Amino acid sequence: MDIHNSPLIFLKLGGSLITDKHRPYTPRLDILRRIAEEIAAARLENPALRLILGHGAGSFGHVPAKRYGTRQGVRTPEEWLGFAEVWKEAATLNRLVVDALLEAKLPLISLPPCAAVTAEDGRVAVWELYPISAALQAGLVPLIFGDVIFDRRRGGTILSTEDLFEYLARQLRPQRILLAGIEEGVWRDFPLCTELVRQITPADIQQRRLQLGGSQAPDVTGGMESKVRQSLTLVQEIPGLEVLIFNGEPPGTIRRALGGEHLGTQICAA
Repeated sequence: MDIHNSPLIFLKLGGSLITDKHRPYTPRLDILRRIAEEIAAARLENPALRLILGHGAGSFGHVPAKRYGTRQGVRTPEEWLGFAEVWKEAATLNRLVVDALLEAKLPLISLPPCAAVTAEDGRVAVWELYPISAALQAGLVPLIFGDVIFDRRRGGTILSTEDLFEYLARQLRPQRILLAGIEEGVWRDFPLCTELVRQITPADIQQRRLQLGGSQAPDVTGGMESKVRQSLTLVQEIPGLEVLIFNGEPPGTIRRALGGEHLGTQICAA
């Protein structure tokens, strides 16, 4: 198979998966190492696999980001100091992720968004994508992550991995986006979490079979809501795209998802 024409997959390692969100600046190194080995194994099984990795900030970047309100905007000297602190913590976690992936012999290159992306009011406005495309052409695995970004309107902001994946998906047209966290998927009865939604389509929302917040009916509120909304928008824009939201904690799940299995909740156009 020609690797340059093979399917492209985005995989996000959620901050809750690779760090302990209840303990500031605490990575889950054992989980990181195992995930790295599973990704390497999936690439050995399918050498033509083209993959872009991303990771969340977890208990690293979110701590100073919340303290300084960085996502909302950066203007004062104190807020710019906070901007630099968020950058430092995001880069620190990224280094740990890079180390684990390289130890697993993955041909990885980290491409920090803060140096390549310009935002406009909290959204990607400009992103020079040649380095990512060149890395894929060379058979490398590009790694991006939630990062501080200079913003034309807000001064500075933070863009999450999902924000970055949303922009990249429109440009690079992946076949699958895999969002690995510690939840089994999307729950119909959050926060009770007893009934998992196996598939979500735009018709489910339009016909009110599933609510996205703001209702007494069964809903999928909490941190999932924005993920589901972004995913529904993308699957309607990009033919053939599917998004999986699944639990990456159990051994083997990352490898199985990369191999094409449907785990957790699938979001698709129909």
